[in-house]
Amino acid sequence: VTVADINPAMLDVGKERAAKRGIPNLEWSEQNAETLSFENTRFDAYTIAFGIRNVTDIPAALREAYRVLAFGGRFFCLEFSRCEWPVFADVYDSYSMNVVPKIGKAVARDEEAYQYLVESIRRFPDMGAFKAMIEDAGFARVSARPILGGVVAMHSGWKI
Repeated sequence: VTVADINPAMLDVGKERAAKRGIPNLEWSEQNAETLSFENTRFDAYTIAFGIRNVTDIPAALREAYRVLAFGGRFFCLEFSRCEWPVFADVYDSYSMNVVPKIGKAVARDEEAYQYLVESIRRFPDMGAFKAMIEDAGFARVSARPILGGVVAMHSGWKI
């Protein structure tokens, strides 16, 4: 298993957590998702959770995910999305815009980071548009599965 992140500080946190949990034999690599240094067809699976919306060029990152996967490889992406439940969507939208940044200020003393979080979720393509982007990168049998009515979505595809 290779753990990759563009931010070396995040890799350090991951290394500490893995050590505390007794998870051995992980490879750690500082990488930009848009221009991975790994050779073609190196991996059987590629996962990214709550990170692709922060990538500058999402189509480039998706093409790179496709490139580094072996034939038959699987792509998984867990990411925030837009709630599709009618009444809950309005409540969640108000909560995320008005409450989440305040929680960030109170708990983490960083209201701006939590304001960015909410704004980045709003800018990210909806499930259908992101599914189309994954297909455009070459993946087949692409699916988008909403969780909690679409607050979060699991996207997946195959390299076949």
